[in-house]
Amino acid sequence: MRFDVLTLFPGLFEGFLHESLLSKALQRELLEIHLWNFREWALDKHQSVDDRPYGGGPGMLLGCDPIFRCYEHVQAQTEVPGELIMLTPYGQRLDQTLVEELAEKPRLIFLCGRYEGFDERISLGLKPREISIGDFICNGGEVPTMVIIEAVMRLIPGLLGDEESARKDSFSQEGLLEYPQYTRPQTYRGMAVPEVLLSGDHAKVDRWREEMSRERTQKRNESSRKCE
Repeated sequence: MRFDVLTLFPGLFEGFLHESLLSKALQRELLEIHLWNFREWALDKHQSVDDRPYGGGPGMLLGCDPIFRCYEHVQAQTEVPGELIMLTPYGQRLDQTLVEELAEKPRLIFLCGRYEGFDERISLGLKPREISIGDFICNGGEVPTMVIIEAVMRLIPGLLGDEESARKDSFSQEGLLEYPQYTRPQTYRGMAVPEVLLSGDHAKVDRWREEMSRERTQKRNESSRKCE
C-alpha cells in the first residue's frame, strides 16, 4: 500500500517514520510513504502558498495553484490513481468502519492543511474525500494524517505479528469496545485477575469477554449521551 502526504512540514513525519511497527513495515516493503512539500510548487520567488481571505477575516488561507500543481505531479507518479483525502474539521468522522474501507485502497494521498484552511476551490476542483478525526482543531493536518496511517496500516496483511490482534481491536466487531485484559502478576496492590481468566475454560472465557465488551460499550454510550 502506498501513502503520499502533501504538507508544508514534512519534517514532522521524521520520528513517526523511524519508530516501532511503521519503521519495520517500511523496511519490509509492506507499505511505502512519500512526503511532498507543496511549497516547492509555488511560482513566486518567496514560494508563497497562502494569502488573505476575500471579504476579510483572521489569518491566511492556502491558495489553489501550488496545491493543484503538487497534487497533479504526485498523482502522476504511479499508474495506480490515489484517493485524495483532505483533513478538515467538517469532513466525514473517522471510525473503524471507514478505516477498514480505506485499508482496501491501494493508494491514499493526504492533503494537510495549515493556517485558517483551504481556498474552497481546492475542494471544488480536486474533489477530495474530506475526513475529520474529531470535533476539535489541530494546528494542521499532519497529526490527523498520522492517526489515519496508524489505523489503516494495522489492517495491512502481514504487518502485525498476530493477525487476530486487528480483528479483535475495539470497534472491529459490531462496533464493540475491547474487553479488559490482564497479564502477570496475578495480584497487584490488592487487584486480582478475574478468576474466569484462570479457569482454563475457553468457552467460559469467550463468554466473559463478550459480556465485558458489551458492558464497556454500553457504559461508554451512556456517558456520551449524558454529555450531549
